[in-house]
Amino acid sequence: MSSSLIHNAAPAISKSPPSGDYRLAGNTQVSASLRAGIQRLTPLFADERRDVIIAVTAVTVSSVAALVAPVLIARAIDLYIRAKDSPGLWRAAGFVLGFYAIGVIASYIQIRTMGSVGRKVLFHVRNELFLKLQELPLAFFNQNKTGDLISRLNNDTDKLNQFVSQALMQFVGSTFLMAGAAIFLCTLNLRLGTAALLPAVGVLLFTRATAGFIKRRNADSLQTLGAMSSEVQESLNNFKVIVAFNRIDYFRKKFASANELNFAASVKSGVANGVFMPLYGFSAHLAQLAVVAYGFHLVAVGQATLGLLVGFLLYVNNFYGPLRQLATVWSSFQLALAAMDRISAVMNLQSNMPVVANPGTQAESLLSFRNVHFHYPEGTEVLRDLSFELEKGKAYALVGPTGGGKTTTALLMARLYDPSGGTVLLHGRDIRSYTPEERVQKIGFILQDPFLLSGSVKDNLLYGNDQYKNYTTDQLSQALKDANLEKLLARFSEGLDTQVSTSGNSISLGQKQLIAFMRAVLRQPEVLILDEATANIDTVTEELLEEILRKLPASTTKVIIAHRLNTIDNVDQIFFVNSGAVTLAGSMEQAVDMLLHHKRES
Repeated sequence: MSSSLIHNAAPAISKSPPSGDYRLAGNTQVSASLRAGIQRLTPLFADERRDVIIAVTAVTVSSVAALVAPVLIARAIDLYIRAKDSPGLWRAAGFVLGFYAIGVIASYIQIRTMGSVGRKVLFHVRNELFLKLQELPLAFFNQNKTGDLISRLNNDTDKLNQFVSQALMQFVGSTFLMAGAAIFLCTLNLRLGTAALLPAVGVLLFTRATAGFIKRRNADSLQTLGAMSSEVQESLNNFKVIVAFNRIDYFRKKFASANELNFAASVKSGVANGVFMPLYGFSAHLAQLAVVAYGFHLVAVGQATLGLLVGFLLYVNNFYGPLRQLATVWSSFQLALAAMDRISAVMNLQSNMPVVANPGTQAESLLSFRNVHFHYPEGTEVLRDLSFELEKGKAYALVGPTGGGKTTTALLMARLYDPSGGTVLLHGRDIRSYTPEERVQKIGFILQDPFLLSGSVKDNLLYGNDQYKNYTTDQLSQALKDANLEKLLARFSEGLDTQVSTSGNSISLGQKQLIAFMRAVLRQPEVLILDEATANIDTVTEELLEEILRKLPASTTKVIIAHRLNTIDNVDQIFFVNSGAVTLAGSMEQAVDMLLHHKRES
C-alpha cells in the first residue's frame, strides 16, 4: 500500500507549523455526509481492488437471490397453492431453496474476502501512521501525550478495520437490497409500493440531519478514550514515584476523573448510535401495517391477489430489514470517520525541520551559532541573539543555573530543535542542510536519562550504528577494546549479552548511562555532547569515563553540560549560560563567581 493512501483519504489539510506547535486538536470536523465519507475512505482500498470487486460481486449475487425469492413465493401461492398443485409447489420450493443457498454461499465468500481486506487495511494504516510518527520532530512528542498516540495507533485504526471488514459490505448489500426491493414494490403495484415506502422517507431525512451530531459524539468518545490511555500510561511509567511518595490516591483520582469523562462520552455516543434502531423498527412496522391495510382493500376489490400481497410483505421485509441493519452500519460508519479524523490529524502534519539547500561553505570553526534565538511554542524566549564558535578538537563546558538554557543550547547543536531565528552552522554549512543520517554520524548526544531498547547490551550498542550492524559478538568486543571501552563493558555481569529492560530493574540507571556512553563513543562523532552524562555514576567510574574522553581522537570536539564544576576542570573554554545569553566565562574561578553572583541576585 503506497504511503499516500492515508493522505488521499484525509481531508485536504496540510499543517507544517512554523512555530513548532504540534498539539493535536482531537477532531478536524470535516463533513459527515455519506458521499464525503465514502470519498475519504475509498483510497484505503487502492491496493485491494481485486478482493473488493470479488466481495461486491458476492454481495450483488446474494442480494439478487434475496430479491428473486419473493416473486417465486408469490407465484407459487397464486398458481400452485390455490390450484392445489403439489408437484408445482415442490418445484417452486426447490427453486426458492436454491436461490437461498446461492445467497448463503455468496455471503460466506463476501465475509471471508472483506475480513482479509480489513486486516490488510489495518496493517497498512498502522504501518503508515507509525512511520509518520517517526518522521515528526521532538517537539511533537513533547506536546502530545504518549497514551493518546497509542490509542490512535491501536484503537482508532481498529475502528477502521471493524468498519471495513464487517460493516462496509453490509452497507453495500443493504443498499443494493433496499434499492432492488423498492423497484420491485413500485413495479408490482405503484400505489401499494408508495404506501410501503413513505415511512422510510422520514427516517432517511432524520438520518441525514443527525449525521454530524452522531459523528461528534463518536469523536468525543474516542478522544476521551485516548485521554484515559494517557493517564494509564503516565501512572504506570511513574509507579515507583507514586509508591515512594504515597500518592496512589492522587493518581487514582486522576484516573477516576478520566474514566468518568470517557464513561459519560461513551454513554452519549451509545445513545446517539442507538437511537436509529428503534426508529427504523417503528418505520418497518408502519410500512407493514400500511401494506396489510391497503393490500386487503385491493384484494377485496379484485385489484390484487393474495400471492401479490404476500410477496409485497416479503419485499417490505427486504427493504426495512436492511434499513434496520443500516442503523448499526451507519453508527459504525460515523465511528470510522471519527477515527479517520484522529488518524488524519497526525498524518497531515509535516515536519518543520526539513533538509534545506546548503547556503554555506566550509569554515575553520566546527560549530557556530549566528544570532540564534529560540522559544518553545507559546513560551517566552529561552535564548536571545546567541553568537559563538566551537573549534575542532577542543573541550567546552556549558555551566549555569537550572533553567538558564544549557540543555536547550545543546539541543540546537544536535538539531533536535531548529532555532526560531538565526543560524547554526556545522563546518560552515547550515546544520539544516545535513540529512539526519549525516547529522547523527557527526554529532553524538548522551542524555542524563538515556533511551534504551529492550534487548541485550549488544542490541543497544548496534542500534543506529550502521558501521557495526553486521558485527559478531567477538568483532564488537574488539571494536569496544579499540575504543578503550572494554573496562565499561566489564561493569555488566554477562557482557554484551546482559539483558536490558526499559521499564524494569534489570540494570541500574548508571549502567544505562554507560551503555549510552559506549554507543555514542563507538560512532566516533566529530562533536560529542554530554548532558549530565555522569549524574548517576560513581566517582571511580566517572574517572574512567574522563580517561576515555581524553583518549578520543584529537579531532573530536566535546561539549559538557554539568552542574558539578569538578567534572569540567580540564576543558579548554567555559561558557556561562543564563537568562537566554551565553557568555565566555574564561576560567573556572570566573564561572564560580558568575554562579555565586546569580545566586545572590536570585
